[in-house]
Amino acid sequence: MINLIGTYECKADSKGRLMLSSPLKKQLLPVIQEGFVLKRSVFQACLELYPMAEWNAMMQKINKLNRFRKKNNDFIRLFTAGVKVLEADASGRVLIPKDLLAFAGIDKEIVLSSAVNIIEIWDKTKYEKAVNDAIDGFADLAEEVMGNEETDED
Repeated sequence: MINLIGTYECKADSKGRLMLSSPLKKQLLPVIQEGFVLKRSVFQACLELYPMAEWNAMMQKINKLNRFRKKNNDFIRLFTAGVKVLEADASGRVLIPKDLLAFAGIDKEIVLSSAVNIIEIWDKTKYEKAVNDAIDGFADLAEEVMGNEETDED
């Protein structure tokens, strides 16, 4: 499992290509040759870039769902809608397809935000708004998600 760190700003060119920043590219070196999967985010108007090994691990979980349950089939269809396989070129650029750029409302200014084992790709303005909108409730969210009366240290 890969653990990515950092938030990076970059620009998309007129064809929708973006250059991975040097620090991010260094973190991705062990997996860059395997390629990536790009998809729409479930919860936000952004894109998610999965290293291929992370995508395969996610697909193993999803493949365990019973496809004879309609809600499972609907989930799989929506989760994988618009999914694209991407490869970085020799210069470290990736091409974001036009339909996914439109979904995320990405024009030119982009933020690449690490989310543990994937990279979120945001329109810069939307990213800043999402972070600013969520900051007020973050302490309560942190306590609810991570707070625990017991510790894992034994």
